[in-house]
Amino acid sequence: MALFVNVKSVVSNVVFTAKLYGGEFKVDNPCEKGVNFISGMDPPPSIENVMQATNALYHDPDVSRKEAASKWLQEFQQSVYAWQISDQLLQMKQNLESCYIAAQTMRTKIQYSFHELPADSHSSLRDSIISHIETMTDPQFQITNTQLCLALADLALQMVTWKKSAEFIIQKFSNNAASIPALLEILTVLPEEVHSKHLRLGMNRREEFTQELRTAGSTIIALLTACTDNYGNDERLVGKVFKCLGSWFSLGIMPSEPIAQSKLIPLLFQCLSKHDAPSMLHEAASDCLCAALYGMEDVEDHMSLATSLFHGIMELPQAYHMTVAEDDVDKCVNYCRIFTELAEACLEAMVSTPGENLGDLRILDALVACISGPYRELADITFNFWYRLSEVIYKKDVRIINEHFRPYVQRLVQALCVHCQMESDHEGIPDASDDFGDFRARVTELIKDVVFIVGSTSSFSQIFQNITNQQTPAWEVTEASLFIMAAVSRNVLPDENIVVPMVMQAIINTPETSHVAVRYTSLRMVGELSEWLHKHPDYIDPALNLLTEGLKHQDLASVSATSIQKICEECRDLMHNHFEGLMNITRAVDGFKLSSEAAVGLVQGAALVLSRLPAEKIPEGLKELSACQITPLSQILKQDGIEDKENKKTSDPTVWLDRLAAIFRYTTLSVSNGQPHPCAALLQSIWPVLSDILTKYQTDIRIVERWCRCLRFAIRTISKAQTRFYLRSSFSILVDEYGKDPTCKTGLLEMLKAFITPTYKVLEEDNGLRNHPDTVDDFFRLCIRFLQRCPLEFLQCDIFPSIVQCGMAGLKVDHRDANGSVAKFFIEFVKCGNENWESSDFDSRKACVQRILEGNGEKMVKGILDACVFHLPTYMVPDHGEVLFELLKFSRESLLAWLETALRELPVSTGGTLGATVEQMAAFHSSVSTAQEDINVTYALRDFTRLFR
Repeated sequence: MALFVNVKSVVSNVVFTAKLYGGEFKVDNPCEKGVNFISGMDPPPSIENVMQATNALYHDPDVSRKEAASKWLQEFQQSVYAWQISDQLLQMKQNLESCYIAAQTMRTKIQYSFHELPADSHSSLRDSIISHIETMTDPQFQITNTQLCLALADLALQMVTWKKSAEFIIQKFSNNAASIPALLEILTVLPEEVHSKHLRLGMNRREEFTQELRTAGSTIIALLTACTDNYGNDERLVGKVFKCLGSWFSLGIMPSEPIAQSKLIPLLFQCLSKHDAPSMLHEAASDCLCAALYGMEDVEDHMSLATSLFHGIMELPQAYHMTVAEDDVDKCVNYCRIFTELAEACLEAMVSTPGENLGDLRILDALVACISGPYRELADITFNFWYRLSEVIYKKDVRIINEHFRPYVQRLVQALCVHCQMESDHEGIPDASDDFGDFRARVTELIKDVVFIVGSTSSFSQIFQNITNQQTPAWEVTEASLFIMAAVSRNVLPDENIVVPMVMQAIINTPETSHVAVRYTSLRMVGELSEWLHKHPDYIDPALNLLTEGLKHQDLASVSATSIQKICEECRDLMHNHFEGLMNITRAVDGFKLSSEAAVGLVQGAALVLSRLPAEKIPEGLKELSACQITPLSQILKQDGIEDKENKKTSDPTVWLDRLAAIFRYTTLSVSNGQPHPCAALLQSIWPVLSDILTKYQTDIRIVERWCRCLRFAIRTISKAQTRFYLRSSFSILVDEYGKDPTCKTGLLEMLKAFITPTYKVLEEDNGLRNHPDTVDDFFRLCIRFLQRCPLEFLQCDIFPSIVQCGMAGLKVDHRDANGSVAKFFIEFVKCGNENWESSDFDSRKACVQRILEGNGEKMVKGILDACVFHLPTYMVPDHGEVLFELLKFSRESLLAWLETALRELPVSTGGTLGATVEQMAAFHSSVSTAQEDINVTYALRDFTRLFR
């Protein structure tokens, strides 16, 4: 059946829709501009135009013509004419490309522009798509048919008058053997599309459709069973059956008792037990089984199915070992996924009743066998399970439970140690940025989480035996063992006196001829043992000597510097005699091949040790330490750059500003009242250089930010009285320190007024708020500081109303940090009238808040609701829930009135695909009105927004 759409009716329907939603309803897709392209394609395009563009896109060798064709086709797909022309192209079937473009267009139109169609055309559209699917049974049209199947599924979700769509589709296609593959594909994508983010559906419709599918579960089981009975020899079709079944499992709508008793489950295990099964069939069966396990949120509610799956999976380890012997990695991955999903599903049972029924620990044997195998990617698959297991065991905190799982964690750690071994022909140090480096980083995090089950010291000793038990262990075995030991070394008891001394002595005596990777990991572990060194000071000197030698080696310099920093942090009270050595290192830091972070870390370590020197030695030490940073900055001011030892010009002042910031940040001193702070004299002496740096680089935002950061740490280190003279030269960071100072408030507000004009100029551009989220974030963070430090003066300032207006416009910005800062601004604003900070000006602040809300409260609530419902992702909703709760605390009566007005302007669901019912709106209003905590409002708002998504 062909689809014929009257263009005039489409246009009028779009206009009606725009009026219905007040012209503000948006979809996150360029097709929201569909009507606007009518004028761009006037007169309407012909079929020949579309065919020519398609041919150019796929076959024209000229890249510019390809791009032009692609742009034209995108515009065509967004026009209302695309409905009818796509339908005609599918009827014509002139070539594969035009059919695919037409099917893809049909699907995207249904996804994003379904509102263009009058309701009386929906049935003809459905029948037309079904007709096209029925006539495209040739395998060459497979990808086209997939698009059409997706289009039909998306139509079923949005066409609310189409009831029992699954049964309807089964009836249409099941009588023709040639249509069975298409039927299975439709039934596969139907559950998958229920939670599609591309469809603008409310929770009501999604739940209604899910319930419709749930009632069809028994019919699906009967259909899939019949397919396997009649076409069991067709492996491709059986694979489609498994994919379809898996899709229904994933949505959690398959009735567990009937499926557990059906022939489909034994067939699944029959395929999986054959290690030589075709790869496609094996993967489909694995996906299906994993979906079944994942879909059982509560095993107790699906006990018959869970028991059936458990016993079937426990027969699969033998098949897994066969695939390992045959080196079939893909099937090994499939088995590992199955074992992991079963372990996840039975986790609570294993911890509560280990060894009994579904708590049978044989599943852990299967998991550890996978990890102990030759394939590293199998270990990665299991990581989430081990995280969850450690979390549950930690919360239980029962020693006997630890004993049950200790052997498995020991085997896990041992297996991971093997997987962390580098190739024997590897040259150089470990690369933390490649895939193998990422894997080792994840191993480190996992071991830190699970090691408490076996004990850090026990695990440390266990891995050390990998080295000591071999007369001449290969370098890669030694390096991997040291790497795993480093992961647990921070948790080794500081008073351990047996294994760690042996390890430290072995590291200190590591010959220079050892593989550089072994030396690298050894030096890293010395830093990780810094807490142990604090309890064993005799080892500090040899450790520092070893690390100092490491600084001279290009590949070992950065890791040595980082370990020195860690020792300085933990052992600063024991390192008075090492400060001069640290100063010598700091003076020569640019001669080492260090990363910038490692260089800053060395300076930080020196500053920490400096803080523990006798008081009379600190000023001179501080002067020397800072001189190493100020001298290069002075040279930069005098010339374009400075020369390092390789005659390379360095003219970036952030290198030394970062180090100077570390000095101020970590030189923590206790100064008696009335005594000058050593950093005050230092800051005064270096101020001319810092001021000139700012002047020279005032247009470079990156450098200015680092300059501000440096000054912030300086100001926070020194008392306010000693830094007053810097106030006029500093930036917004000073609001934190001086906002409460009566003598500074006026100056700070004048500074804000100076900033606000250029800020508004940027934000008032077209899409200015969306295009400049960092500016939005920074600006409202600054405003928050004013609200927290000098609230009354800020609320009374003549620029405050405009800031409120700017904030309301920013409620819709879908940038996480920017939107969060806007919401936080409103929270702090309302708090000014809610919280009495034991201040005499509370009544005045409350009156200011009241006055501003009288003119803006209703608009603010409408903006919050509109932003949460139509513009922001769900994870941004909680911040706005807090705003509503603060408003509720300030004036319950006003907030509820504003909220009622805002709710009246939202679309009401009356059986359509989008919106909330009157009852649901009333329930949301009631939930807010009775909320006792902000979390109550947040949950209510989050659930309410799902009705519109």
